[in-house]
Amino acid sequence: MSGALLSVRDLRVSLPSARGPVDAVRGIDLDLARGRTLGLIGESGCGKSMTALALMGLLPDAARVAGSVRFDGQELIGLDDAMMCRLRGRRIAMVFQEPMTALDPLQPLWRTVSEPLRVHRGLDARTARAEALRLLDRVQLPQAAQRLDARPHQLSGGQRQRVMIATALACGPELLIADEPTTALDATLQREILALIGTLIADSGMALLLISHDLDLMARSVERVMVMYGGTVVEEGPGAQVLAAPAHPYTRGLVGARPRLGAPRGMRLATIPGRVPALGEWPAGCPFADRCGWVADACRAGLPAHVSVGAAHSARCIRVEALPPGLRQAQPDPSTGSGRTVLPRSS
Repeated sequence: MSGALLSVRDLRVSLPSARGPVDAVRGIDLDLARGRTLGLIGESGCGKSMTALALMGLLPDAARVAGSVRFDGQELIGLDDAMMCRLRGRRIAMVFQEPMTALDPLQPLWRTVSEPLRVHRGLDARTARAEALRLLDRVQLPQAAQRLDARPHQLSGGQRQRVMIATALACGPELLIADEPTTALDATLQREILALIGTLIADSGMALLLISHDLDLMARSVERVMVMYGGTVVEEGPGAQVLAAPAHPYTRGLVGARPRLGAPRGMRLATIPGRVPALGEWPAGCPFADRCGWVADACRAGLPAHVSVGAAHSARCIRVEALPPGLRQAQPDPSTGSGRTVLPRSS
């Protein structure tokens, strides 16, 4: 993609295990331009957070990474720690999944929020404190002036998340990576946090990579989505199109499992049979083959290539043209071998 701020090609991450190296991320490609938003969707264990850590250069020491990650034309794979530290917090920032563990419990809020400014811009303590107050006001932390010396345990979950966002935005980064930024927040706080991030993106023109397993959140928050499973992308395209008309069997299962307003009382949610394979246990070929009711022998022969299913919309499935076009609410049961659908049923 010409002019992309972030360009990733064939990103691969392997981790050590008792059985030898196992692949956690397998061949990710993505492009993200300034002012654009992209979402990574998938169940826990599919490789979303590992992808984010690879982009930030925060993988465990024993991890091995290959491929290409170019940020504003600069290759990040293999970049030394000193150079990465100059980028992190200044041009690339991250909102971590759990603020209670990401924030320093011993530091007052103003020191935490102003740390990027003191590291990258050399601000003195007085100026840093004033800038921290401005940032906390910007993210609408209630009574920010009175909370400058508070510690994280003295705040609610939503307030801690606002502190995390203020810290990430301190130096005006060009790329924000938000890993499950609304986890454990109630619906009202989720909307407030997402609206805040959206406003800040519109004001600054930065790019957003949003990571979540929440499909409704993605539908409201990003322009494009990439659905991950088994460490790779199985479907990608415009967010509204992918979530309204999913093509890959896994995406269909995710969409079909969403709670729906107006459903009869006592009706069970549709489910995707089976479980996400553990690292190193991916089946040969399509990673979803063992859970898919439309699997064929050819699906296990090798990792499928992406097949176009619409304008800028593709799915990594060799049987996508054979799937029923209108099936959106349920997932076939692979245990029957007959394509029987697992439908919601009354308890």
